[in-house]
Amino acid sequence: MSAPAPSPLAIVDAEPLPRQEEVLTDAALAFVAELHRRFTPRRDELLARRAERRAEIARTSTLDFLPETAAIRADDSWKVAPAPDALQDRRVEITGPTDRKMTINALNSGARVWLADFEDASAPTWENVILGQLNLISAYTRTIDFTDGRSGKSYALRPAEELATAVVRPRGWHLDERHLQVDGRPVPGALVDFGLYFFHNARRLLDLGKGPYFYLPKTESHLEARLWNEVFVFAQDYVGIPQGTVRATVLIETITAAYEMEEILYELRDHASGLNAGRWDYLFSIVKNFRDGGAKFVLPDRNAVTMTAPFMRAYTELLVRTCHKRGAHAIGGMAAFIPSRRDAEVNKVAFEKVRADKDREAGDGFDGSWVAHPDLVPIALESFDKVLGDKPNQKDRLREDVHVTAADLIAVDSLDASPTYAGLVNAVQVGIRYIEAWLRGLGAVAIFNLMEDAATAEISRSQIWQWINAEVVLDNGEQVTAELARKVAAEELANIRAEIGDEAFAAGNWQQAHDLLLTVSLDEDYADFLTLPAYEQLKG
Repeated sequence: MSAPAPSPLAIVDAEPLPRQEEVLTDAALAFVAELHRRFTPRRDELLARRAERRAEIARTSTLDFLPETAAIRADDSWKVAPAPDALQDRRVEITGPTDRKMTINALNSGARVWLADFEDASAPTWENVILGQLNLISAYTRTIDFTDGRSGKSYALRPAEELATAVVRPRGWHLDERHLQVDGRPVPGALVDFGLYFFHNARRLLDLGKGPYFYLPKTESHLEARLWNEVFVFAQDYVGIPQGTVRATVLIETITAAYEMEEILYELRDHASGLNAGRWDYLFSIVKNFRDGGAKFVLPDRNAVTMTAPFMRAYTELLVRTCHKRGAHAIGGMAAFIPSRRDAEVNKVAFEKVRADKDREAGDGFDGSWVAHPDLVPIALESFDKVLGDKPNQKDRLREDVHVTAADLIAVDSLDASPTYAGLVNAVQVGIRYIEAWLRGLGAVAIFNLMEDAATAEISRSQIWQWINAEVVLDNGEQVTAELARKVAAEELANIRAEIGDEAFAAGNWQQAHDLLLTVSLDEDYADFLTLPAYEQLKG
């Protein structure tokens, strides 16, 4: 390993945390500072390129596969690197933040993989960022335990061979970490999350027979994947581990990335292990990019856009086809249902929907899928076990029957559904309730029996914005206006106060969450990400 130079990286406005010195060592900070120095300038250029591309979509209201990379798509000879043993079988993956209880429960869940999340399921408070890293270190050294203060129940790790393989999701390229700065400039959150995890755990994971594995969120182009590949190459050399040790699965959760799946795998081919279909962010990205496109791009209620919608099937089938053509895993979407401890009938109906969803994914050729709760692991396992049997995956199913055109991916108007008043109310309800929890430092929140994360809030506020600006008329004959959104939001705020009581209401961030939702839903200038203005209000 290179001898660390004195780090120019400063810890700014951060309350000291217990045991933070185990994460924020001089050597680890020097590594993060070096990542920042080498890669942040290119990150900044790529963020500017996003804005340019959005302006082009606004002008043309269309997208197409890239002519300049046609040769990569046409070349059948290249494949991604073979999957390491720990990532061969990914039939069920559980997602969740890296707090101590979740770390133990997710690793013990029976899922093959745990998506250890520093992104949409985690509000980026200093405590969540740093103690989340500490929890992962402690898990690998088997020094982690947890006792619930209310129930007295204790949690500990099962034997190593029974644990899920952790795949860490750092923050997207657009988010900064204000508490770590170089020359007064915040370091990108992606480089903080990746850098601290990689530096402390890469060698330790190799000793355990695994490796540093990552999920890459919010990718919008193959050039952004290229930047990640450059980060991986540098990082592996820096700590002296073999090239190709890192493995990355890329979430195809932006509409622009859907047109560059092969190119993204190509750029990461020595480090790629798959692609994932991320539903809510994908819909959010369609609204964001085509918000000027008129009625043909107006999405109905979010819960009406199922994975069987024609444009969503085009996206998921192309993803399976692309992955298997290139030897990569295709990972399906989220089953977000949270079982009710009180209502068996609700559970029965929801479990059947989850089973049908996972049966469809397994039948379509996916190699695995996501769940949000341990109780859903057996259901998803059963769906994939029926198709896979003893095989670790079905990458041999090449899906050569799939033919998707550029127009198929954005045929939003092929869906036979329209916005409803109930959909508007639900968007407001979920938006306020999620943002309030996020401002308290919670990124994964159970709302109406669904596990919601930041992608949910994004699609909620985006739909409100889109319906207002497209002058949508709802099923009850009302046109969606700013005034109507304000009325619904005021009613929801009053309902929450009645539901939880004045004392709990006053102790929460409810008015702040209400105001922030309306700001990002009603402003003429559409905020690229809700989490950017929200981060300015996040304490800690």
